[in-house]
Amino acid sequence: MSTGDGPLRIAYSPCPNDTFVFDAWAHGRVPGAPGLDVTFADIDVTNGMAERGELDVLKVSYAVLPWVLEEYALLPCGGALGRGCGPLVLTREPGTDLAGKTVAVPSERSTAYLLFRLWAADVLPDGVGEVVVLPFHEIMPAVRDGRVDAGLVIHEARFTYRDYGLHRLADMGEHWESTTGLPIPLGAIIAKRSLGAERLRALAESARTSVRMAWDDPEASRPYVRAHAQELDPAVADQHIGLYVNEFTADLGDAGYAAVRGLLTRAAAEGLVPAIPSGALDFP
Repeated sequence: MSTGDGPLRIAYSPCPNDTFVFDAWAHGRVPGAPGLDVTFADIDVTNGMAERGELDVLKVSYAVLPWVLEEYALLPCGGALGRGCGPLVLTREPGTDLAGKTVAVPSERSTAYLLFRLWAADVLPDGVGEVVVLPFHEIMPAVRDGRVDAGLVIHEARFTYRDYGLHRLADMGEHWESTTGLPIPLGAIIAKRSLGAERLRALAESARTSVRMAWDDPEASRPYVRAHAQELDPAVADQHIGLYVNEFTADLGDAGYAAVRGLLTRAAAEGLVPAIPSGALDFP
């Protein structure tokens, strides 16, 4: 845990949306912002870090918030929330019946998994068989190779799954939007409450400024994005950023907070997560 004015220990993914959002801040171009000591990690890893109370600032799944809000505050910016950007269920054959089948997911504490469980509760009366957790980049090869029957995918897989010969069975985001009318909450930025309200507000402003600087000069972030997405086609990286970095990244706003509350309230009603206390999502 950093103290005083020292570098903040932060973890986020090497995915294009995160490197795009944090590029200006990570490279010291945000005026007055504290330095960052960056760890790159998959979302399943950062979710675990949050549950263990590690690091000052983390990019996590909204689904993990009920377990960490006592120690961490939700920042009102910097995360991933939007429309038409939900996780997909992929199979080798179109129209596969998932009853009794094995489904790979990126994390049992991920928002993707929570959306999958809510979808399954509505449309799969017999449920699925086994759920296995794999790093997100291993899921499509596992489905393609027959090691699992279906995969729940996130990130740029929306744009590349056809390259693996796979078929989209369902779109969790479409189901969420059609049943709630709300945008899709995916990834959140959280920070230690022990940093204090004044510093938390300063961190939120630093994140918001970093986002706006990336929009103002997209070329400035390209080296950072490319360095951490080396296997990703630049055009796909641009699509990824365009989809996941939007007005909600700059400010959750009323609709964003409604989406987060809606997700966690419905999930708690289904017994999937603990209920969150009143006011736990409020920013100091």
